[in-house]
Amino acid sequence: MAMRDTTRRTGLSEDTARRGALSLLAGVLVDKQTIADQLALPDISALSPADRARAQRLALTVLRNLSRADAVLKPLLRKSPPDDIRLLLRLATIELLVDGAAAHGVVHSAVALARAAGAEPFTGMVNAVLRRVAETPAGAFADLPPPPLAPWLRRRLVEAWGKAAVQSIEAVQVGQPPIDLTPRSDNAAALADALGGMVLPTGSVRLNTAGRLTELPGYADGDWWVQDAAAAIAARALHAHPGERIADLCAAPGGKTLQLAAAGARVTAVDVSDQRLDRLRQNLSRCRLNAEVVVADALAWQAEPFDAVLLDAPCSATGTIRRHPELPLIRDGGMLAGLAATQAALLDRAIALTRPGGRIVYCTCSLLPLEGESQLAGAFARHPGLTVDRGAVELPGISPDWIGPEGGLRLRPDYWAGIGGMDGFFIAAFRKPV
Repeated sequence: MAMRDTTRRTGLSEDTARRGALSLLAGVLVDKQTIADQLALPDISALSPADRARAQRLALTVLRNLSRADAVLKPLLRKSPPDDIRLLLRLATIELLVDGAAAHGVVHSAVALARAAGAEPFTGMVNAVLRRVAETPAGAFADLPPPPLAPWLRRRLVEAWGKAAVQSIEAVQVGQPPIDLTPRSDNAAALADALGGMVLPTGSVRLNTAGRLTELPGYADGDWWVQDAAAAIAARALHAHPGERIADLCAAPGGKTLQLAAAGARVTAVDVSDQRLDRLRQNLSRCRLNAEVVVADALAWQAEPFDAVLLDAPCSATGTIRRHPELPLIRDGGMLAGLAATQAALLDRAIALTRPGGRIVYCTCSLLPLEGESQLAGAFARHPGLTVDRGAVELPGISPDWIGPEGGLRLRPDYWAGIGGMDGFFIAAFRKPV
C-alpha cells in the first residue's frame, strides 16, 4: 500500500501522529494485524509517547466509525479512489466529524500527506471532498446507524442473544470506552474522589477522562491498576482468603493476580508468555504485592493441588471489541473450534490442579456461548460431582438477570450503557467434589 510505505518515510513532523494512525489502519485492514502487535513495531514504537498515543487513538476512532465515515464519503466520490487515498479520507473525516478538529488544519494536512505519498493527482480531489465533509451539519454524523459487527460474528451473536441485544452492543461499541481502575485497598470512594472518577456498583473506579495514567495520583505508590470492571469481577467471584494457595492460569497481563495477592492469598501466576508476564512483574513491584510468577504452558505445568484456581482462558476476545475494534476485522471465526477445544482442556487442567473440595473460577472475555455456557455444560458432563456455585457470582452490583439458569454470569458490553458499558465476559464458579 503506497500510503503506508511512504508515510513511514516522510519527515513532516507536524503530521507524525496522522502518519502513525494511517500505518496502524493499514496494518489492520491490509495486513490483518492487531493494534497492540503493531505498537511494538519499530516505526510505531519510535514515535514520541504523545504522538504514539494520538496515533493509536485516531486509528481506534476510525475503526469504531468505519462504516459511518464511508457513508459520509460515498455521495461525495464520483469514483472509488485508491485504497491509500480512501484511508486518508476516512481518517480526515473522523477528525472533522468526531473530534471536531478545525477544517483548515485537517484539510491542509490531508493534502500534504497525499502529496508526500506521491499521490499528487489526487490532492485536488482530497481538498474538495474534505471541504464538503466539513460542511456536514452538526449532529448528522452521530445520527448515522452504528457500524454493524462483522457478519461472521454478528450472525452468531444474534442467534445467541437476539437482534435487539446485538444492536445495543453495537451502539455502545462506537464510543471510546472509559478507563476503569481496581483499587489496591477497599477504599474505592477515596480513590474516586482523588481522581475525579466514580465508583461503579461492583467496586471499580471509572474515569471518563484520564490523561497520562502514570501522572495520576496514586500511580507511583501502587494504589491502583488499570482493569476493566467486568474483568475485575472474575477474581472477586473466587472469594480469596488470606493465606490460601491460589493458581492464576493464563495470568498475563495480571490484573486478577494483583487482586488475589491484595486479598492476602499466596498466588502462583502462570502464563506461557514471558514477555506478557513482564507487565505483571512491573505492576507487582509498583503495587508492593507478592506472587510467584511462572513461565509455563498451563496444560503441561505440574504443581501440588491448590485451594482455588482461576482460569481466564484464551478466547476470541469478542467481549473486548469496544477497546479493540480491529478484532472482528482481522478474524473470520475459523479459530473458534480450536479455541473451544483448548478452553475445555484448560478447564480440565484447572480442575485437576484443585484440591478436593476446592474452588475453580472459569472465565473468558467472549460473547459467544461456545466459549462460555457450553464450556460450563461440558465440564459437568466430563466431571461427575462437579457443582456450580451460583452464590459466588451473586456479587454486589450484579443484576440477577445477568446470571443464567445454569448458574454462570453473562456480562455484555451494553450493560451500564449509559455510563460507558463494560467488556463482555462469561464467568462461572465451580466446587470440586470432596
